[in-house]
Amino acid sequence: MTTTSHPTPSLYFNRELSWLEFNARVLHEAFDERNPLLERLKFLAIYSTNLDEFYMVRVAGLRRQVAAGVTHPGPDGIPPAEALDAIHRRVAELEARQQACLHGLLLPALAAKGIRLCRMDELTQPEWLQVDDFFESQVFPVLTPLAVDPGHPFPYISNLSLSLAVRLRDPERKDEQFARVKVPKSLPRWVPFGRPHHFVPLEEVIGANLGALFPGMEIVGWHPFRVTRYSDLDLGSIEENQDLLSMIEQQVFRRRFGEVVRLEVAAGMPDALRDLLADELRDATQENIAPLGPRDVHVGGPLLELGDLMALAGLDIPDLRDAPHTPGTVPALQDKRSIFDVIRERDILLHHPVDSFVTSVEAFLDEAASDPNVLAIKLTLYRTSGDTAIVRALTEAAQNGKQVAVLVELQARFDEANNITWARTLESHGVHVTYGLPGLKTHCKTALVVRREADGIRRYCHIGTGNYNGKTARLYTDIGLLTCSPSIGADLSDLFNLLTGYSRQKLYRKLLVAPSNMKGRFLELIAREREHARAGRGGRIIVKLNALVHEELIDALYAASQDGVEIDCIVRGICCLRPGLDGVSDRIRVQSVIGRFLEHSRVFYFANGGSPEYYIGSADWMPRNLERRVEVVTPVDDPQLHPRLQRLLEIYLGDNRQAWDLAPDGSYVQRRPGEGERPRGTHQALIRDAWGMGRVTGQFPAIERDGGAAEPPPAPPAKAPKSRRPQRR
Repeated sequence: MTTTSHPTPSLYFNRELSWLEFNARVLHEAFDERNPLLERLKFLAIYSTNLDEFYMVRVAGLRRQVAAGVTHPGPDGIPPAEALDAIHRRVAELEARQQACLHGLLLPALAAKGIRLCRMDELTQPEWLQVDDFFESQVFPVLTPLAVDPGHPFPYISNLSLSLAVRLRDPERKDEQFARVKVPKSLPRWVPFGRPHHFVPLEEVIGANLGALFPGMEIVGWHPFRVTRYSDLDLGSIEENQDLLSMIEQQVFRRRFGEVVRLEVAAGMPDALRDLLADELRDATQENIAPLGPRDVHVGGPLLELGDLMALAGLDIPDLRDAPHTPGTVPALQDKRSIFDVIRERDILLHHPVDSFVTSVEAFLDEAASDPNVLAIKLTLYRTSGDTAIVRALTEAAQNGKQVAVLVELQARFDEANNITWARTLESHGVHVTYGLPGLKTHCKTALVVRREADGIRRYCHIGTGNYNGKTARLYTDIGLLTCSPSIGADLSDLFNLLTGYSRQKLYRKLLVAPSNMKGRFLELIAREREHARAGRGGRIIVKLNALVHEELIDALYAASQDGVEIDCIVRGICCLRPGLDGVSDRIRVQSVIGRFLEHSRVFYFANGGSPEYYIGSADWMPRNLERRVEVVTPVDDPQLHPRLQRLLEIYLGDNRQAWDLAPDGSYVQRRPGEGERPRGTHQALIRDAWGMGRVTGQFPAIERDGGAAEPPPAPPAKAPKSRRPQRR
């Protein structure tokens, strides 16, 4: 198949609608009774925060396209206006399911376990007094009532903030008036009042005490509402000679005033008040910005901002949560030797959160900071956690006189302000901080340690799929490689020179680097599997990604399928590839794994006619990753590490508990154990099978077709099959 400028729409799923199906799978976990009760509540909260970001960026962007008159469809053939229509229909379905889950299932089940969200009128007199004391001492001083009338313009409503629309009546004038009270984020959303695990929502506490804010006024009613604003950064306007730090700071500030793209109101708000809010929030003055319309007003349940339920999901009730998991130390690092001595003997493969981030990556950088033989440390920092051990190690190294260079990515979405703070902290301790290349986001996860040794200078490297963040390393599945390969070390040196200096580096010895050579190399590897299949040597590709969107790579996989290559795609989120299309992708299977950990690792396997190759790295197969970001993927050359990667992929492909199969029509079907079959959940297996000590079969799981019994992979044909190309319509 050749790529054309006019792709056949039926061959590709819409990326926004595919993302919504991912979030639907997250929501499903809240319904799944096999999950502990508080874990179900956690998934419902994650669904909500995911949807917030989707509206702030993706829906907001589509609305701007429609307002600008853009009608050109994407590869899926759906124009922006039609995509918005489909999004609104699907979101309405999902929001109804979310409300049914929360109020029909989770809250009653929690109440049966002694965990309740109460209304103020359910409290006893002593409990009411306790809450009143809390209001007087901690809440009242923070609140600022804002009237709306000819002398008081409608107030600015910040993004994702919960507010109360208060209806008032002056006893002397008798006409109804309106005011807004913001529910402060600085205070706990769920207010305890004495009974164990019983709480009152903060907005209920404020609502019951509005008389203190509006003395002498009659409180007619109060109704929660919430707005979502456009929150992406306009990075296309940044010029090469502009100060990137200053520009990002300005845009983070301006983002606060992005147009409203969604208004959420609690059930029971009067239509007139809802219309008043929508009218006041509607911005019809800016070009290329769609004003708020009726379908942008979402009527929720009595509770809004459901992401705050994460605090309740964190209650320390072991019987209602997943069993605790403590990451272990990989065998190679369990003794007390220098980590540099160990890496010189062998490459080390890390798999978080099974393997401890503290005793591997943090230990690597800690030792580098204090080792007198270490001359330099270079690192890319995309997202990190507060008071991070990584930042402490880097500042200590600089104070110890080592050359420390850190690329801090200021454009990490929604972490821009946090990264600006860390950049200034590092600079204040003598670290050389750079901010990347104009027009390119630096997303790679790489660290380079340069060390003087008896036989000369040696470079030690860490290349991973996840951020240098100790908190997410316990929650996300990520893979890393520690190596002192001279070729990889030289490649990383070239990469850091590109990032911190002036360079047109395009060629690398081992690494796949975007946007230089990564896409081309992946296309070559796919084409090589096609050649193996045509020559009767079989062909096998397994890719594990967060997202599969890139049209050219999808087309290459379609062509490989038609030439006899068996392909498995383990894709957590967005997948625009349609598997199982007769004559196009009937040898391609797509599955998604949703569960306890956030799937974040990227692994690439190519059978290569019996000489398999494995790669890991930071890049998904999306246009932004391969063409507009600096990404790094490394081969895992040490054959002693291959069994662990093979076992890892076997676990994913053999999952019958957490895995979902993508059908040609875009629907996902969750796998279930057959009668008498033991459940095989990926994350449970990863914990149980901690260091790949389980059986490696020597071949990947048998291929299932048409939902029937498993059959072995087909024998290689005597001669290459004729390529079947889809008809372009």
